[in-house]
This record gives sequence, structure tokens and C-alpha cells, in this order.
Amino acid sequence: MITLIKFIKGRVKGFGYAFKGAFLLLKTEPSIQVQALIAIGITVAGFYFDITKTEWILQIFAIGLVMSIEGLNTAVEEIADFVHPDFHDKIGLIKDVSAGAVFIAAVIAVIIALIIYIPYLI
Repeated sequence: MITLIKFIKGRVKGFGYAFKGAFLLLKTEPSIQVQALIAIGITVAGFYFDITKTEWILQIFAIGLVMSIEGLNTAVEEIADFVHPDFHDKIGLIKDVSAGAVFIAAVIAVIIALIIYIPYLI
């Protein structure tokens, strides 16, 4: 029983750290702020066009994917700058690859949005 209580307390504490991290990300990172505004806009569009449940699932997945990878990209950049504050080719490569992952997720999200919304617009 004590182990279960410790487990639950640990999960609650972990949730607090995760919430704090998400809040800091939204508060301090312009790139995630732009993504959040786009997410709000596309969510409003979803309500306006009364998209289907399947379309909602795809849209929410795309938003979560982009914002999650954007957060990971920010973490990679912060670690890279901490480890090697000066310019270094390898650090530049790491940051470029991380940014590339965000780009891929964003392109996929745009494709999903086009698939969902073009039929409503025409």
C-alpha cells in the first residue's frame, strides 16, 4: 500500500513538472506561441465547419505532434547551447536536424489541414 501511495505521489509530482514545462514553453518561446495561435485558429475553424469526429482526431493529433516536437526542438537547442555556447559545426548540425523535425511535422500538419478543410471551402 505504501508503494502505491509513493507511486501516485511521484506521478502527481511528475505531472506538476510537466505542466510547469508546458507553461514555460508557452510563456517564453516565440515559435511555440505562433504554433499555439495557429492551433487556436484551426480549432475555431473546426467548430465553424463542424468537422467530423475523425477529422477532429486527425487535427488534434497534428496539433499535438507539431507542438510536442517544437518543445523537443527547444529542449535540444537549450542543451546544445549549454554544452557548447560558441559556434560549433556539430552543434549546428544537431540544431538543424532538430529544426528539420519540426518542419516535417508542420508540413504534415498543413497537409492534414488541407485534406480536412479544402472540401469545406469548395
